[in-house]
Amino acid sequence: MANKFKGMPLYHPRLWPSWAGVGLLRLVAFMPYGLVQRLGPWLGQAYARVLPKRRIIARTNIELCFPDQSPEWRERLLRESFDSLGITLLEAPLAWWASRRRMARLAHVHGLENLQNALASGKGVLLLSAHLNSPEFGGRLLVHEQIYAAMYRPSNNPVIDRVIRRARGKWLSSLIPRHNVRGVVRALKQGEAVWYAVDQNAGRRESVFADFFGIPASTNPATARLAKLSGAVVVPFRAVRRKDGKGHDLYLEPPWEDYPSGDLVADTQRVNDLVEKWVRETPEQYMWIHRRFRTRPQRSDPRIYPVD
Repeated sequence: MANKFKGMPLYHPRLWPSWAGVGLLRLVAFMPYGLVQRLGPWLGQAYARVLPKRRIIARTNIELCFPDQSPEWRERLLRESFDSLGITLLEAPLAWWASRRRMARLAHVHGLENLQNALASGKGVLLLSAHLNSPEFGGRLLVHEQIYAAMYRPSNNPVIDRVIRRARGKWLSSLIPRHNVRGVVRALKQGEAVWYAVDQNAGRRESVFADFFGIPASTNPATARLAKLSGAVVVPFRAVRRKDGKGHDLYLEPPWEDYPSGDLVADTQRVNDLVEKWVRETPEQYMWIHRRFRTRPQRSDPRIYPVD
């Protein structure tokens, strides 16, 4: 899809609504965290009503991944997932602009020694994450314990892209565009930690089909490839929003051994198995609105989603 903003000056009138939106987001950053958690579910349900296609996609994913659960259970999870998504939308401005002191109070870190010991070995560390809710918030909390670089997807909107790059640039060691494989490998070879998220539909061209909840899913095998090219250690990392309203639990798991194994399909399946385990533990905090199973193993396979 063509970028309608390509080449447009930052202060072009067509971008004024974007600047106005940024101003509103800056106001959100002043909200007490408790208020963010109270208003988030309302925003999430509004999102579901305004964008009904996303609700259909989320319901389809939940039905596919939890066929043995009752319809009532799945509908409850659907509602809770949009509640969580709304909180995530309000957490992002805090991650971009809230003070270090304020954010530090919300971080509850578990397994930090796994990351620190891996870095002390002199190797780079690939912080393997997934698209659970609040990746922005969890990533900001982790930096208070360990500085790292992160891969990111540039936004087509130049205003949003500038805001995100400037905000993240204040607390990350570097931002690496997601297609800049050389940049990632270079950072890892220099002994840095690099945050990398998986578990989105990867298309057909360079993907591997590995099961996710028992369904063949197009998966980017970059985790194994990056580890092989750089010699980096893989340390799984996730952030989970606490039910007591006191921030997030950050989990840094032990480094993976015997990875990569040399079997690209098996290595990619290992990644999907990890993400599935995480999702089963906190299903309401997963990004169900993504068309995870959009690309089918065979072009002739019937499509899964009733909406594009």
